[in-house]
Amino acid sequence: MVLKSTSANDISVYQVSGTNVSRSLPDWIAKKRKRSLKNDLEYQNRVELVQDFEFSEASNKIRVTKDGNFAMATGTYKPQIHVYDFANLSMKFDRHTDAENVDFVILSDDWTKSVHLQNDRSIQFQNKGGLHYTTRIPKFGRSLVYNPVNCDLYVGASGNELYRLNLEQGRFLNPFQLDSEGVNHVTMCETNGLVSVSMEENVVEFWDPRARSRAAKLVLENEIDNAPFQVSTSSFRKDGLNFACGTSNGYTYLYDLRTSEPYRVKDQGYGFDIKKIVWLDDVGVENGNNILTCDKRIAKIWDKDSGKAYASMEPSVDINDIEHVPGTGMFFTANEGIPMHTYYIPTLGPSPRWCSFLDSITEELEEKPSDSVYSNYRFITRDDVKKLSLTHLVGSKVLRAYMHGFFINTELYDKVSLISNPNAYKDEREREIRRRIEKERESRIRTSGAVVKPKVKVNKTLVEKISSKRGDNAASKILTDDRFAEMFEDEDFKVDENDYDYKQLNPVKSAKETDEGAAKRIRALTAAEESDEERIAMRDGRNSESESESDSEEEEEKQELSDAQKRKIEKQRKAIERRKKDKEESDKFLNEMKVSDAGLSVNAQKHADTFGQQVKLMKKQEKEGKDESQILRRNHRGEAELTFVPQKKKPAKKPRKVEDDSDSDGEESKIDNGRSKPRYEGRRRASKNVFRGM
Repeated sequence: MVLKSTSANDISVYQVSGTNVSRSLPDWIAKKRKRSLKNDLEYQNRVELVQDFEFSEASNKIRVTKDGNFAMATGTYKPQIHVYDFANLSMKFDRHTDAENVDFVILSDDWTKSVHLQNDRSIQFQNKGGLHYTTRIPKFGRSLVYNPVNCDLYVGASGNELYRLNLEQGRFLNPFQLDSEGVNHVTMCETNGLVSVSMEENVVEFWDPRARSRAAKLVLENEIDNAPFQVSTSSFRKDGLNFACGTSNGYTYLYDLRTSEPYRVKDQGYGFDIKKIVWLDDVGVENGNNILTCDKRIAKIWDKDSGKAYASMEPSVDINDIEHVPGTGMFFTANEGIPMHTYYIPTLGPSPRWCSFLDSITEELEEKPSDSVYSNYRFITRDDVKKLSLTHLVGSKVLRAYMHGFFINTELYDKVSLISNPNAYKDEREREIRRRIEKERESRIRTSGAVVKPKVKVNKTLVEKISSKRGDNAASKILTDDRFAEMFEDEDFKVDENDYDYKQLNPVKSAKETDEGAAKRIRALTAAEESDEERIAMRDGRNSESESESDSEEEEEKQELSDAQKRKIEKQRKAIERRKKDKEESDKFLNEMKVSDAGLSVNAQKHADTFGQQVKLMKKQEKEGKDESQILRRNHRGEAELTFVPQKKKPAKKPRKVEDDSDSDGEESKIDNGRSKPRYEGRRRASKNVFRGM
């Protein structure tokens, strides 16, 4: 037998009893195999801490007596009370009640006196003989607490009153009038006697039983999402100064009663309401600051000062209540499952006196158990039932319904599966043979032969570079990679190191790559060198053309040009055209530079002068270039000047009459508007007579 354990932060948490720990069998299997279980070693060696530590359906509440020798639990169905005797590790007795239990309190040091709050508004008093007395309250009760100082029993209900039942006088006293309706939880501090009432609103009211008045009112604030919430539970520490309360949205608030602001807010993480808070003060000095908070999913233990997680207990079913055995590291949980759970944390405290053997067997039995499979029976789902064509047996004794599937006899399952798939055995045998062969191949000693490199058709130099820099393994990986396979097989991806573009991208070669052993600088050709190369290429082309014309018939007979040679010739032709285009662009650029040399020289002269000299020069040029007759004029600062001088209009000149001597025979005179002489002497004239008159 093994114990289920979880470990976090080097803290081991052992699940002594509960789901997936003790071997639980369905009733129909247990009855059938009742006699054969005496020969089952696994069933005989199981760890059962307390016998019959379970309920028929679920458990509601669990309490440990003050002397630590008994535990009382309530559950269903039917509603019942169980009392367990730790000295005998078994159940002492069980009692059935008329209604389901909501909460109960043990009045005495042992189990003999207890008060139970039922869900039918009744309060039952139990003693050794059974039911002692029953009374009722006006509203449905939710929580109760007992004050041993004045023998008052405080009952919180769904109304706005906190009922007080005095057990010494045997009558109800005037209730405490609350500001709001709905009491979720009532608790009392043993040190100062202060009673806290957790309300459906985000309010906690504190009442002083001696003054019978409200002492304080605490309003909780949710600064994270500002969503409405309730106060589900509360708890006082034994020192009387620290107070903790849990909310319906999964937060725990820790307060010092001397301040109204919480000094720690802890998120449980699941968003469910906090069911119980336990201060772990009696488990050692080093762990005195730990606190336990529990919701229906998980119970967490953490440090109240730092908020650091210490340990956690997470059963596979919902938790209804949790109880700590004082002075030990043991916890009991009442939950929705049939068995109640028991957890043991050795680092938190020793095991109880009545089960001291746990300290010696926990480490020996610590192991995570595998999923339980009932012997002679196999679990199958509904899909498996359809595949095996057993749907007509659903509801019979052959298929036992269990959760989302069925139990079937193992022998019957083997027969049915063989009928549905006759080749199943053969296929499984072949798979097993193949697995064994592969296993033997892996164990063989491999020969250290030469590594066969993949064939390289193109770019062999590139492969050599990669192998020299990164090793043969890197080169082989690149060659076998599908992404780069075509680069070493297809001629289109061949790298031509003599190409002009390649030289531009790789201007420097290492000493290993050059034939001479010295690094040489590859530079681009100048315009003159390119023109020389073009002339040589054209001359060689003409010579080759003449030679090719003479020998064309012989070449055609020998062989035709291959595709690779054609591509090479086409590439050379494109390179020559590109060089011509580059030369034309460079010549055009040089001509433009020559034109702009004059302007650059003037600008250079300007830059050589000082700023004052340039201003004087600009003013002088402006003054000289000023034209009085010009109406619109701009200066060097970009400002425009508009001048206008009024003048009288001069009469238009009449055209001068010119008499022609040759036409003096009575013809009319002609008007000549043109000039008879050039505008200035020395103007160039294209007439030949000018040179004759020199």
